[in-house]
Amino acid sequence: MSAISLQDLDISYGTAKVVEGVSFDVAEGESFALVGESGSGKSTVLKAIAGLAPDWTGGISVLGQPRGHRPDRGFARRCQMVFQDPYGSLHPRKTVDTVLSEPLQVHGLGNRDARVEEMLGAVGLDRRFRFRYPHQLSGGQRQRVAIARALMLEPKVMLLDEPTSALDVSVQAEILNLLKRLRAEQGLTYLMVTHNLPVVGFMCDRMAVMNRGRVVEIAPAAALHDGSFSDPYSRALYAASGGTAHD
Repeated sequence: MSAISLQDLDISYGTAKVVEGVSFDVAEGESFALVGESGSGKSTVLKAIAGLAPDWTGGISVLGQPRGHRPDRGFARRCQMVFQDPYGSLHPRKTVDTVLSEPLQVHGLGNRDARVEEMLGAVGLDRRFRFRYPHQLSGGQRQRVAIARALMLEPKVMLLDEPTSALDVSVQAEILNLLKRLRAEQGLTYLMVTHNLPVVGFMCDRMAVMNRGRVVEIAPAAALHDGSFSDPYSRALYAASGGTAHD
């Protein structure tokens, strides 16, 4: 069974079609990237899967369950999203404890204290951070809290929208290493949007290259090491990145 399956997905904003005919499957446990320049439609695909871009046609399924156009509480138990901006994704007047507890309260889940502390530990934050506010945290710490919040309901699929691009370079590596470790420890499937090809080389097994709302090529991450792309746009993107990605 695929963790994520998209079939002939079209997404519109008003009368403008911004994604057209996108189809791919992500295997359970795989880390799969959507890459392309700004405006290529890659983040819009994530938003449609997450239910944040409801004007779409085609097919979306996650862990074998079709995704409808309406809010779906059960979906939140299977799939969660981590956003690009850790400054904007956390409520400024809510403590870390409140942020992490809310998903449990919404879904009627107990054992709150133990679960909050367990997730803080999983993302490398000790219990001292539990009752702090976002303004008392660094950017990297905020993103760790955002990742912990996404994991509170024990989803198996994570949507990652440029999860390190708003962070200092020194902190980016810490967050990428954390995500890589969590995937291994919790058996997670990742669908990651990024324009950073070295990140794909470090984090992902395969990638779909998007250009102007369409997938032009699906390639293994190994193509970042040997340049074995078939589509001209993919080759140009690879060349523009310096033609190399690091392990």
